[in-house]
Amino acid sequence: MSYKVAVVGATGAVGREIIKTLAERGFPVSEVVALASGRSAGAEISFGPDKVLKVRDLDRYDFAGTQLGLFSPGAAVSAVHAPRAAAAGCLVIDNTSQFRMEPGVPLVVPEVNPLAIAKRPKKGIIANPNCSTIQMVLVLKPLHDLAKVRRVVVATYQSVSGAGKEAMDELWSQTRGIFVNDPPLAEQFTKPIAFNVIPHIDSFMDDGATKEEWKMAVETRKILDPDIQVIATCVRVPVMIGHGEAVHVEFERPITEREAREALRGAAGLTLLDTRDDGGYATPIEIAGEDAVFVSRLRRDPTVANGLALWCVADNLRKGAALNAVQIAEEVLRNGVLAA
Repeated sequence: MSYKVAVVGATGAVGREIIKTLAERGFPVSEVVALASGRSAGAEISFGPDKVLKVRDLDRYDFAGTQLGLFSPGAAVSAVHAPRAAAAGCLVIDNTSQFRMEPGVPLVVPEVNPLAIAKRPKKGIIANPNCSTIQMVLVLKPLHDLAKVRRVVVATYQSVSGAGKEAMDELWSQTRGIFVNDPPLAEQFTKPIAFNVIPHIDSFMDDGATKEEWKMAVETRKILDPDIQVIATCVRVPVMIGHGEAVHVEFERPITEREAREALRGAAGLTLLDTRDDGGYATPIEIAGEDAVFVSRLRRDPTVANGLALWCVADNLRKGAALNAVQIAEEVLRNGVLAA
């Protein structure tokens, strides 16, 4: 059986990656509809080796008869159109932050909590987690099953693609400008990003954390375990694609490096690359375009009881967004949710 699938936000970096991923994984589609704002209507996007999709106006699209909607248009747009699609019978998988913490909306990483979508959600919406949360909970899941995670301290090193195409263009233009003595113009970020790092992603909250840091804490608890405590510092770095994370984990019982390595080595969606020599670890430039989350620098944390430290890196446009959304759709099909 094949399905009519709408990709909302199709002209953005994540939307294009979703369309690419659907083709690469052979998702059973009868038709893919590329949707974006009216100003993008008529643009063309490649689907597979020999098909071209013409972008249609989201505001004018009738979702009746569309079985799946993969949304990545920004939270404000999803807030309007995701419920409209769901009301027409389209099951929405939303990649924005709009519905993640809403009761009755599953927040899903298929390798971690697939049972959350064993049946169709009443609201007709499934949420895709934040990119930085996805790669962290993938790493935490096999360790949590082994020894139960109590507390996580994480610092992220997030690429500019997480802020969209315009942010990528800004990094490129600032980098080029430095070599010709053009003063950097910061429009997408609060400060110049070229040759710099910015410890600020999303808006600030009353307690001094940014919303990105809050997301990592509350989403981890919703996906994995409500008792896990998380403190995050999220930093934007001058990298085009790929998020890195330095993760310090405290467990409820002792866990050895060997136990952790075995658990990580056998876990779905993970690749352990850690040889403890020069270059024996993964970096963003090497993993761009890869599906897995790569784990390196695994070692004991001697500053806390039952502690481990590690480094993980993943392509934020793929597993951190598009791939996870398509994997949710695949899990939906396996569970027969669309037929329910």
